[in-house]
This record gives sequence, C-alpha cells and structure tokens, in this order.
Amino acid sequence: MQTARLLTIDPQNDFMDISGAALPVAGATADMERVAALVDRLGPRLTDLMLTLDSHASYGIERDTFWLDDDGVGVEPFTQIHSADILSGRYRPADSSLNAEVLRYLRALEAGGQYTLMVWPVHCVLGTWGHNIHTPLAEAVSRWEAARGQVAERVLKGRNPMTEQYSALRAEVPRPDDPLTQMNEALLARMLRGDGPLLVAGEALSHCVTATMDDAFERMKPQQRANVILLSDCMSPVEGFEEAGLDFLRRAQAQQAQVLTAWQVLELFDATGAGPL
Repeated sequence: MQTARLLTIDPQNDFMDISGAALPVAGATADMERVAALVDRLGPRLTDLMLTLDSHASYGIERDTFWLDDDGVGVEPFTQIHSADILSGRYRPADSSLNAEVLRYLRALEAGGQYTLMVWPVHCVLGTWGHNIHTPLAEAVSRWEAARGQVAERVLKGRNPMTEQYSALRAEVPRPDDPLTQMNEALLARMLRGDGPLLVAGEALSHCVTATMDDAFERMKPQQRANVILLSDCMSPVEGFEEAGLDFLRRAQAQQAQVLTAWQVLELFDATGAGPL
C-alpha cells in the first residue's frame, strides 16, 4: 500500500478568512477544509502528520505593540522597518533599552537578503482562539490519531520575541542563546523519514510555507526534493505577495519538487471514490 506523510504549516484560526481572525489569508479556510478531507480520505495511508503552529506572546519585534514612530505614536501593521529607520529616529522600540539590540538584529536580517522586518498585527498568541488549529482540520487529525493509535507532531515556532520566525525549521536570525531559534533537526528528520512522498500544505504560501520549504530544500538531497508534493490548492499567499508565492512554486519545481492539487494526490492513491473535495 502506498503511503505518505503530511506537513501542514500554521493551519490556525488567525490565518483563516473567517470572522475574528487577526491576520486572514484569502482562501485559507477552503485550503484547510481540503486538507481535512485529504486526511480523512487517505486515512491509514498517512503514516505521519506534522503540524507547525505559529506561537507568540502579544509583544515581540515583529508586532505593532513593539514599535513607536518619531512622535511616540504606535506603528501601523504592515509597516516595513529598516536599520536606517532606527538610525534616523523614524521608528524605535517602545522600550528604549532595546535600541542597540534591535539595530543589530535588523542589520543581521538585512544581511541575509531575504526579508525586511514587517510589522504584523498581534496574532497566534499562545492560549487564544487564534492560536488553535482550524476546527475541521483539528477534528480530522483527532480521527486519524484515534484510528492509528498514534500522535500527530505539533511543533510550536516563533516563541522568542526578539527574532522573527517564518520558517518552522529556524528563526530568520537564530540566536545563540536560544536553541528554539536554531535549526529544528528533529522536525527535519521527521520530514525526511519514510519511503512515501512528503505532502506539504499550509499558510501562508508567500511566507511561512516558502521559508520552511526553502530551509528544507537546502538540506535535502535531489531524490528527497523529488519526493516532496506541494499541495497547490491547500496553500494561499498573503494579499499583495501573490507573486512571491508563485515564484516559490516555480523554484520548487526547478528543484524537482512536485506541485499537485489535493485531488491529483487522491488520484495517485486511488482514493477519489468519495466525491470531490
């Protein structure tokens, strides 16, 4: 019997396009409903489920609660902040004692060349509704766990308030004083374990999916990358970052990863008999 493993990145209420979500991603609710149906349809053919969870406090370097402008007024979400803005006084941390540390962080982030610090609204705070796995998927995972007598892996990411963490595998600027910000070797090994394909879904395509899989691809051999299936209708980009999501999918395919819909995966497993997703 052909088997697979499933990695679902940040399938949380705060990213769903539903009432009450702090950072809704258009299409995310339908994405996760398809993932839930896929879990139920594949059932015992899924030998492992891994779910990453964006996990924060209400205060952190990428949150609007952290920043003030030069008039001492709070900074609006979706503002980008550069090291030059700190030097000019345009923006500053509300806690002035963090100025030097924040400047070092921004310089390190910019040296990496991939991201500029983005101020996001407070989201995915541990212990809140927004942090929870979206209900249809949570229920499907529970059914899978009960049927297999096996626990799905739930990985918390982003708990250090002084570094961003889009990737489930490491923070954007890993901190030497915090192992949780460094490469998650256990998760990477679990992603690579097993003979069947690694199915990948999650939110948002343009950010956390891209960052996680870029980090994974760097550590994968060519045959391992070819064993990855990105579920194109189970991941959506943040509004305004659509091209970034498409660019990632093109890069993934160039590295031999497959891009398929959930229905196409069901066809591979001959599991399409219960009707459309």
